[in-house]
Amino acid sequence: MSTTTPAQHEPAPALPAASAASAPVPAPVAIAPPAAPSAAPTSAAPRRSRPAARDGRITGQPAFVLHSYPHKETSLIVDVFTREYGRIALVAKGAKRPHSQLRGVLQTFQPLQAGWTGKSELRILTGAEWVGGMLPLEKTALLCGFYLNELLVKLLARDDPHPVLFDHYVATLNQLAHNEPPPIVLRKFERALLKETGVAADLTRCTGTRQAVEAGQVYVVDPERGPRPARAADAWPKITGKTLLDMEREDYLDVATQAQSKLLMRFLLAHQLGGATLNTRQILIDLMQL
Repeated sequence: MSTTTPAQHEPAPALPAASAASAPVPAPVAIAPPAAPSAAPTSAAPRRSRPAARDGRITGQPAFVLHSYPHKETSLIVDVFTREYGRIALVAKGAKRPHSQLRGVLQTFQPLQAGWTGKSELRILTGAEWVGGMLPLEKTALLCGFYLNELLVKLLARDDPHPVLFDHYVATLNQLAHNEPPPIVLRKFERALLKETGVAADLTRCTGTRQAVEAGQVYVVDPERGPRPARAADAWPKITGKTLLDMEREDYLDVATQAQSKLLMRFLLAHQLGGATLNTRQILIDLMQL
């Protein structure tokens, strides 16, 4: 099974003092773009197909804020997940000023249309408009949303577009907002994330032999290769073949499948994270113990 190297670890997104539900309804924002460059910029060929930038500028790109942090005195650096350009960093100039309209627009879990300019790793935000059409996340669903964002920040490389994963992210936020069971929703997203980043094995076939996984047998999943029959000395999570087959079908109705898939995904994600901790996961665990 092929693997990809995760993005450099970055600071985890801080949890806001109030949920998205308490944020005021933002007004569309249009920011005057900087002067056009004297020559058309050149860039390396993207990994995947994406819309061509006109004069180095992008407009109207579907996006979500993953997290942000201060930049100089009045600005923010905003980490956004875009549909056609992947995860990118944008400088939102003046966004920290008390009367900046960007303060109400650049919120997590709000669908945006964003524009920017520049070809370096740190681009300049030139426009952000709230699209609407999604319910706010509240309570446990809100924490689950921050967990999704932290996974994307820590596992997605910058400038690597994943339009299918973007669509799955939107669907996942909608499911959480409509109170669908968080454990099932999160397992589906975690699996989609590993698939779209190229590090998920086929759970229906044993590695090496390529024999079909049998529902009544017990297996372990090698993070680099895939399932194989479990051995007595294995320290990895032992998973029934039924759970593996259920996960491949996205069928999580069985309580045993829910429990075993949680252990397996925690193990596989920990391997991809290289030992880095997920702050939001620990918060969720602590809440469940109350």
